[in-house]
Amino acid sequence: THCVSGCVCPHDQVLDGKGGCIAPEDCPCIHNGNSYSPGESIRVGCNNCTCRNRKWQCSEEPCLETCSVYGDGHYTTFDGKRFDFEGDCEYVLVQNYCGQQAMNQGTFRVITENIPCGTTGTTCSKSIKVFLGNYELVLTDGHSDVIQRTPGGKMPFQIRSMGIYLVVDTTVGLILMWDKKTSIFIKLSPSFQGHVCGLCGNYDGNGNNDFTTRSQSVVGNVLEFANSWKVSSSCPNANRTQDPCTANPYRKAWAQKQCSIITSEVFAKCHSQVEPNEYYQACVDDACACDTGGDCECFCTAVAAYAQACNELDICISWRTPSICPLFCDYYN
Repeated sequence: THCVSGCVCPHDQVLDGKGGCIAPEDCPCIHNGNSYSPGESIRVGCNNCTCRNRKWQCSEEPCLETCSVYGDGHYTTFDGKRFDFEGDCEYVLVQNYCGQQAMNQGTFRVITENIPCGTTGTTCSKSIKVFLGNYELVLTDGHSDVIQRTPGGKMPFQIRSMGIYLVVDTTVGLILMWDKKTSIFIKLSPSFQGHVCGLCGNYDGNGNNDFTTRSQSVVGNVLEFANSWKVSSSCPNANRTQDPCTANPYRKAWAQKQCSIITSEVFAKCHSQVEPNEYYQACVDDACACDTGGDCECFCTAVAAYAQACNELDICISWRTPSICPLFCDYYN
């Protein structure tokens, strides 16, 4: 319906922003700056939201939140706080052995072993260890090993492949996705909200208090927080490392050119859902830092981390090509 008398709509209609008039219930809904027509649906976390009468109506399923670790020490906690930490030791990623009262009541622990992966002091995850019941699962060198520490009990892991990822389903509401290299994604049931600790934070919905040390004090310094979660006290405390692109300036232009795929049209439909600039900067840092072989692997891992964040929101991006981070055919199958 066209507007009348100088774009004034009838009393029961409103302007649609395009020179026309529509009924109020036909107005679009807005999400992350994008406009959606009535009846259109989007996915927010694990819930579907449908635009009806100018408002989003969403399902209310409890969602498993994700903690991610990838590349040269890039962390995102369950509550969405991002930080970088480059320590050369074993560290607790997540456990439910927290506080004095819970020390004897915990059921699981996930540990990462970090090793240097460049001459600038950067470190990458070498292996992941999962302790659950009387079993230990070790993910390293592209494969998994299960260790039964005492006889008896059903194995609490189920291991399967999903694309480039090895997926570990557990019986306690913990899911791990590992790319068989340096990326690990940990999904945790909402039943653990506020009852976990480690580098992945406390999962209480508030990212501001995620820097909670082993002694249960909240600090503002990432080094003080992360160093408190080292497994062995004999490991030296990590110190802040120099900027890898400053240390390797000859790699900076190449790194920026390669990583620009994250902010390019290739990922355009994801940009409004997952902010790309922090992933781009992490990619540049990694591409500059990995100067002891595997430089392309570090770049590919960084881009794949952004692609996985998009995929979590059901935005699937076909970004790999024969010349950009190709995969073998068996991965596609």
